[in-house]
Amino acid sequence: MVDLNADLGEGPWEGTSDEALLGIVTSANVACGVHAGDAETMRRVCAAAVRSGVVVGAHVSYADRSGFGRRPMSVPPEELADLVLAQLTSLAGVASSEGASVDYCKPHGALYTTIATDEEQATAVARACAAFRPGLPVLGLPGSVWMRVATRHGLTAVGEAFADRAYAADATLVPRSAPGAVLHDAAAITDRVVAMVRSGSVEMVTGERVAVDIASICVHGDTPGAVAIARSVRAGLEAAGIRLAPFVRADTQTTPLHDRRCADPE
Repeated sequence: MVDLNADLGEGPWEGTSDEALLGIVTSANVACGVHAGDAETMRRVCAAAVRSGVVVGAHVSYADRSGFGRRPMSVPPEELADLVLAQLTSLAGVASSEGASVDYCKPHGALYTTIATDEEQATAVARACAAFRPGLPVLGLPGSVWMRVATRHGLTAVGEAFADRAYAADATLVPRSAPGAVLHDAAAITDRVVAMVRSGSVEMVTGERVAVDIASICVHGDTPGAVAIARSVRAGLEAAGIRLAPFVRADTQTTPLHDRRCADPE
């Protein structure tokens, strides 16, 4: 059993693949209006997620709309904690109006990458998540500093793997600026994801595999062909006998299906 998540609400409702993806994924990482999106987009994604039975999570970011949240930033810890908590709270208010709740958090872009190795920034994000809701599930790279810090703050650390991103030799994501960082072949991606879930490991650019604890697979909503990729991945997983389900139960919302604590990378 595995969850399939996608980053949604990152553009105007019309012209995006959000509605189609909500018919495929099991969890939706909703942009909170800081790196992308706005209140209306959040409302429409949350409403559609409820109709589709998809769990809603907050896709929090550095305040960087012009760079789509993908540029590294130096933000004081207190300021970062306040920024993340404000995003969680903002999405929660919108979600509530549509009969949904914010049941997990997934950092976006440069914030995701930074807290994988930066303990000070990771601690600021963890403090915000714990203040929003004790025990909140959070997505991140298995074995990262972020997963360790999240666990220390009483959060539920949920390891994820990326369907459409290449992995460097140290099992981190290849920077988007590098050739081959983003994958596009739906069939190859599907075979890769099925292998990930079956083996509990990811293949690095070196060809070697490293064991990871995977409870969720991410398909980026802004990758060209995202809907076709997500549809192929879901079909491939189901054909392999792997059931798709949110890592947070839709009926009880805050009860994790996977209480996965990732190993301390140190």
